[in-house]
Amino acid sequence: MSSGDYYDPEKGVAGDEIKGHSIDETGRKGSLHGRKASVAESIIAADLLDERYRITKRGLKSRHAQMIALGGTIGTGLFVGSGATLALGGPAFILASYVIMTFLVYCVVTAVTEVAAYLPVHGGTMSYYGYRYVSRSMGFALGYLYWYALGILVPYEVTAAGLVINYWHNDVNIAVWMTIMLVVIIGLNFLPVRFYGETEFWFAGTKVILMIGLLFLSFILFWGGGPSHDRLGFRYWNDPGAAHPYIKTGDSGRTISFFETLVSSVFPFTFAPELLVVTGGEMESPRRNLPIASKRYFYRLVIFYVLGVLAIGVTCPSDAPALTNGGAGAKSSPYVVAIANAGIDVLPSIVNAVILISAWSSGNSFLYISSRALYSLAVQGSAPRIFKTCNRWGVPYMAVGVSSLFCGLAYLNVASSGSTVFAWFVNLTNTWGMTSWVCCMIIFLRFRKACDTQGVRSPYRNWFQPYGAYIAMVMFTLLCLINGFTVFFPSKWSASSFLTAYIGIPIFFLMYFGHRIWFWRDAWAWDPAEIDMKTGLQEVIDAERPAQVRKGWKKILYIIE
Repeated sequence: MSSGDYYDPEKGVAGDEIKGHSIDETGRKGSLHGRKASVAESIIAADLLDERYRITKRGLKSRHAQMIALGGTIGTGLFVGSGATLALGGPAFILASYVIMTFLVYCVVTAVTEVAAYLPVHGGTMSYYGYRYVSRSMGFALGYLYWYALGILVPYEVTAAGLVINYWHNDVNIAVWMTIMLVVIIGLNFLPVRFYGETEFWFAGTKVILMIGLLFLSFILFWGGGPSHDRLGFRYWNDPGAAHPYIKTGDSGRTISFFETLVSSVFPFTFAPELLVVTGGEMESPRRNLPIASKRYFYRLVIFYVLGVLAIGVTCPSDAPALTNGGAGAKSSPYVVAIANAGIDVLPSIVNAVILISAWSSGNSFLYISSRALYSLAVQGSAPRIFKTCNRWGVPYMAVGVSSLFCGLAYLNVASSGSTVFAWFVNLTNTWGMTSWVCCMIIFLRFRKACDTQGVRSPYRNWFQPYGAYIAMVMFTLLCLINGFTVFFPSKWSASSFLTAYIGIPIFFLMYFGHRIWFWRDAWAWDPAEIDMKTGLQEVIDAERPAQVRKGWKKILYIIE
């Protein structure tokens, strides 16, 4: 059964095969009480039920999902990039920015989890849900945004890892180190998903242990427990100051600094909620495990992000030269600067080693999501069907192979300044991340509308929704528009900075409206009463396993099994 059996792309409407058919509760073609299938139902049926292709397998265990959600995308954006943000705005502004971002991202997480927990099908990404609950054009544009944005984040992490390696003196060309890291990342993504889950479990676990250790160390240094017994307190909030002006002086400069710090703080959070959604299609008992992971997500944000930047604001002076000199590699990590200033030997090398692992881990996660975004596009019928080809392990190897081509961009670092490439990737990705979150909120609101209209309910609902979705949608729209606002100051104007800050917006709209023109007969959004809420549901229900109650030592063994 192919896509063409149900959908005629030339006419933009359902073909003859759909007449009198739709999808019943079992996820197979049926009469649906004798009425005609809607166009939305028929398109979904055509792509999801194509049995000529193997599908991905649910190889991620509960502990994999929990740890991936906990630390899967904690990478150099937090460990290294936060140093430049601290230098820009000062400890007060970076703390305020991370608190705001934590609230907004939590709004996104609760919304996307509600969408994904209802129907965590194979190939279920937010682009797939956009295609299913909003329109094919939304799914098309958002899917390709995910594919190329996440694909570019892989070389970004590898570039950052290359800078980390420069912390230790060596005469090996950075291209050699990048090649080794890329081979491992690409190789892991060609293995069955359980290997990805297992490596991320230990990688993310290492990052979590490091963050907890750094928080304890910061607390000790705050009270003067370091080798010099110098009590730091909030010394660095007084000198060099809690907030720094930027571009201009006085209150105007501080206002500019705050908004620039807020925009810069988006990057460490980018695409983290989407990782939670993507794993749902390859997770055991996703309807139970996705809500659990989501509920714990807030604690991760508060502990690792908010307390993390509070720690660096207390222990690292915001005017430390190593934060912004560009050529220091991993020394630009505020955690490393703080440890070095405290006079603690050996520990900086250990921290940098874990930061290197975190960059490696994040690159691994981003390639995983990028390949699944392309796989999801193929499932939607928005990419060549060859990309939904899976091997006997359930790995969409064609999607992984093509997505791996983005990794070649890492070698730009060989010819250009590493810090320049670093900043280029940050600016380019910020716009795409915020654009995707705005689209996610639209998808959630349409999904909730369909649920209310058809009388169905997702296994997960957060009390703050849908209000959080409206807040996040408005705020990320504004942040997206001011992402590169400083380039409009004459002293900061740069054509390349302007393009990297804003080019993601016209690219997205070009894809969206280009698709709309091609399929001009489609509605702007599916009718909530006709949205297909059934296709694939039975397979998801069948994937659920009864929760087992474990106590004492059995519970401990279950957690680490």
